[in-house]
Amino acid sequence: MDAVVTPPPAAVEVIALTKRYAAGTPAAVDQIDLRIASGGYCCLLGPSGCGKSTTLRMIAGHESVSSGDILLDNRNITDLPAAARGTAMMFQSFALFPHLSALDNVAFSLKMKGVGKAERQKRAGDLLERVAMGHLAERKPGELSGGQQQRVALARALITEPRVLLLDEPLSALDPFLRIQMRAELRRWQKELGLTFIHVTHSQEEAMALADTMVVMNHGLIEQVGSPHQVYNHPSSEFVARFMGGHNVLDTPAGAIAVRNDHMQIAPDTGGAGVPAHVTDVEYQGTYVLLGLALDGVAKERQTVSVLLGEAAFLARPYASGDAVRLSWAEADARVLRPGAQRPADRAAPPPVARDDTAAIAAFVA
Repeated sequence: MDAVVTPPPAAVEVIALTKRYAAGTPAAVDQIDLRIASGGYCCLLGPSGCGKSTTLRMIAGHESVSSGDILLDNRNITDLPAAARGTAMMFQSFALFPHLSALDNVAFSLKMKGVGKAERQKRAGDLLERVAMGHLAERKPGELSGGQQQRVALARALITEPRVLLLDEPLSALDPFLRIQMRAELRRWQKELGLTFIHVTHSQEEAMALADTMVVMNHGLIEQVGSPHQVYNHPSSEFVARFMGGHNVLDTPAGAIAVRNDHMQIAPDTGGAGVPAHVTDVEYQGTYVLLGLALDGVAKERQTVSVLLGEAAFLARPYASGDAVRLSWAEADARVLRPGAQRPADRAAPPPVARDDTAAIAAFVA
């Protein structure tokens, strides 16, 4: 008898969660179900308008729920005010009070709760020390850099001792170098604190670097949930493959497949096996060279593909714009794509039966 696998405890669970801003309009979030493991780092990822920030704001209590439920540690918090939920929000703009010092910004929520001045300043000072800002406690936000303001905003969120920290695109206001530095710090703080972080971003790179679990959203639906490795290497649909980047989507007799551009094989066209194409662009990226190509004899909207070659491989056999080539790939590197997420009204139909399409894909390349 097979052992029963018990899923990790969920810090946050949303059940059929829906947000509709007006009757008769498409739902901004459409009956999504999601479990977020306790003590993990979860990134909600997707293009603008996909519903990720709306979902985060409903969890925070800053947006009302049209229908469905939100549970935190198995406690239904759907109708509770934001302050009573056990969550804290860290905003994109940091939203610090410009006239208050870093210390007073962090201590502000305790002041509103009637905590005495000595105690709230001690607790705020301890948190500022923890995020390496103790020596700047008396400075006002205008006297701090973007990274320093973010540390103050983090300390202010943590002083309420939340069970879950919610982060709404917290790195988007920072310059690229500082963004990379701060995401490493966010990851370290999450591990040290042992809190559950739910982080909204539109950056695939940011989500890949931070998340234990990625949730890819599109048009108010969840397209795929998994670790960064799972989502990147096994995209479930054409939307996920294209949105994550680094994949080519190719039509075969077995249906659409995705192949990573660094797993594509390229050779001069001598009439042998492979898919005919021609080089349209050569972009040097340092360690790698990115070749843009157009497939021959394919509809215009499906022509564009790319191949990522190591610098040494490119220098050993360079290609130039206009070169005729043949493309191929190993069968093991092809991922068969299935239809994307369906609206609840369309989910009554049974899902398509999984097939073994290896032979058809292999015949297409040959």
